[in-house]
Amino acid sequence: MDARPTPVIARFLRTPDAAVHVGLSARTLEKHRCFGTGPVYRKLGGRIVYSVEDLDAWAEQGLRRSTSDPGTGIVYPAKRLDGYTPPVRR
Repeated sequence: MDARPTPVIARFLRTPDAAVHVGLSARTLEKHRCFGTGPVYRKLGGRIVYSVEDLDAWAEQGLRRSTSDPGTGIVYPAKRLDGYTPPVRR
């Protein structure tokens, strides 16, 4: 009998792997997390992890069929949405 172990399928990805999954850099995903514009994440101890399903759902919000298609959701850029501009240091 050849008892092969069942391969483990990752349910949660850390930031670098999650970024590869959605085609962004890890830094961009970190910015999305800080500004609240990115996918839902979980904090397990000191580690940030993303569910594959949550990453896919967030990416689906940006689905469009053409340039004139308004779509059903919005994937915001990785920046503040409230219009705040930090003071300029001189």
